[in-house]
Amino acid sequence: VQLQASGGGLVHTGDSLRLSCAASGRTFSIYNMGWFRQAPGKEREFVAAISRSGSSKIYADSVEGRVTISRDNADNALYLQMNNLKPEDTAIYSCAASTYYARYPSQYNYWGHGTQVTVSS
Repeated sequence: VQLQASGGGLVHTGDSLRLSCAASGRTFSIYNMGWFRQAPGKEREFVAAISRSGSSKIYADSVEGRVTISRDNADNALYLQMNNLKPEDTAIYSCAASTYYARYPSQYNYWGHGTQVTVSS
């Protein structure tokens, strides 16, 4: 499966953004999906994951309550709604597909190019 994230940008503290991830190739609905982020000089960090059907979701503590992951299997799309953004949310956000419902990058098989999110104070 090929993945491409989009929707990033430069926003101010407290603003919202909705990231999208378009999937193509193999059947999107057979994969659990995740969002990860990587800030300059830091390791890749788990943000959120969603199960194949969308019925189960998990979030990192750092974004819990501010972020919502969702998917549309009919449109082969994954989303990340981010509210009340903070400067520490600044990072490159990437979507990934996995046969596991997991939070560890090593468990994801396919990765898309990321989209930059910059939150100014």
